[in-house]
Amino acid sequence: MAKRTTIIDIGSNSVRMVVFEKSSRFAFSLLHESKSRVRISEGAYAAGGTLQPEAIERAMKALGEFLSIARSYGSRKLLCIATSAVRDAPNRADFLSRAKKELGLQIKVIDGEKEAYLGGVAAANLLPSMTARTIDIGGGSTEYACIASGSVIQNASLDLGTVRLKELFFDRGDIDGARAFIDTQFAAMPPVSSPIVVGIGGTFRALAQIIQKNQAHPMKKLHAFTFGADAVMALGKKILAAPDDAALKQLGVKKERYDVIRPGTLILMRFLQHVGCETLVTSGAGVREGLYLTDLLRHNRHRFPEGYNPSLRYLLDCHTIETTFSNQLSTVAMRLFDLLQSSMELPEETRRLLKIAAQLAKVGASVHFYSYHKNSQYLVESALEYGYSHEEIMTVAALVRYHKNRRIAKAFQSDYQRLLPKAKILNRLNLVLALADALLAHRPRNIDFELTLDEAGALHVRAAEGAPLYLAKEQIMRLGIEKELTVYIV
Repeated sequence: MAKRTTIIDIGSNSVRMVVFEKSSRFAFSLLHESKSRVRISEGAYAAGGTLQPEAIERAMKALGEFLSIARSYGSRKLLCIATSAVRDAPNRADFLSRAKKELGLQIKVIDGEKEAYLGGVAAANLLPSMTARTIDIGGGSTEYACIASGSVIQNASLDLGTVRLKELFFDRGDIDGARAFIDTQFAAMPPVSSPIVVGIGGTFRALAQIIQKNQAHPMKKLHAFTFGADAVMALGKKILAAPDDAALKQLGVKKERYDVIRPGTLILMRFLQHVGCETLVTSGAGVREGLYLTDLLRHNRHRFPEGYNPSLRYLLDCHTIETTFSNQLSTVAMRLFDLLQSSMELPEETRRLLKIAAQLAKVGASVHFYSYHKNSQYLVESALEYGYSHEEIMTVAALVRYHKNRRIAKAFQSDYQRLLPKAKILNRLNLVLALADALLAHRPRNIDFELTLDEAGALHVRAAEGAPLYLAKEQIMRLGIEKELTVYIV
């Protein structure tokens, strides 16, 4: 597979482009993202689905410049798909032919089930593991899928979309008609309840962003942001009742969504009621990421290998200067955890997070050594994204930021309290990582000491011949952990 791949998604509302770069076999990062509010479906649904000349012109201009951007990145592979508005258009052949002739762009029109599948693949691979139903509300259609154990087990598409409903019902003031139309579409869905719903696409992200702000969520990341369905229902009622754009602005709706937020909100609210949703999870990844992953993982059944995480691998690939030390720190931290877990009452699920923190503790040095603790925290918060919850990300971020200290700063714990473990647990995890780091202060070629715990709970560090661990003793003394743990170095 090419190192750099460009994905273009021609949706009913917007045309979007992303450029991904591989850092190793399955690890990748986002290099560039562009969006143009082309509205290729504008006027189409009131005209039997026919794409209008003005909308086609906008699309051609945007696509031409997207191709220029792709070339500037040296992208070796380009995949371009079109969804609802183009596939429903009687004149789609004319549009596709013009794109091929004028731009040299081969556009693949995908059906609704494929679109639903791609969104499901993105959610199944790039969110924490869960059993859930996805919903992707687009301009012309709404896709849903069921995901479980990292796979898509059901996927379908409905002729529901924000622009479609706007032109057919909302522009005529027929809200009751829109509601009846939505319910008729959902009635064809299999009667499966889903307490967890994953939201994909612009409508859902717009609502999630407002809710995140209203809840003063301490982490400014939408991907994997989780909240209750009651928050959507409360906000949705206010949006549907908003008399004008000024009222929508007051609620936090962005200007570009004024005309489509009401139909999109109504679709989502009816869907949540239909499936009995209790919890919503925001996906920052959707059809574009799903298309990329089906190509990247084409020989692996569209799933990452068991236990593999692309974000973690990316950080290790691109920001780890001392690979040997990273591995050693992880090994020693795991040995300490296993020895001290019982006496420190550390939950088993924290072992994995401690290991990740040990692996990433020094990644910030790739930016600047003297600020590497802050840089490591920043890299973890921003780039340790796919496959982790906000709670997991912030726990790792806290450990990499403060592992040179005995405890996590109280101000930090206060700011992120709702996303962190109890202070006692977090500080004990930090102690384990700090102790592991201290024991490796002399940077050995190979780990040159053994760890044991005596009956009194004291830790014994037996150094190999010629390894006095002088620096380790000094750093452990500086940590001041004698009240929590007795350490003997012999």
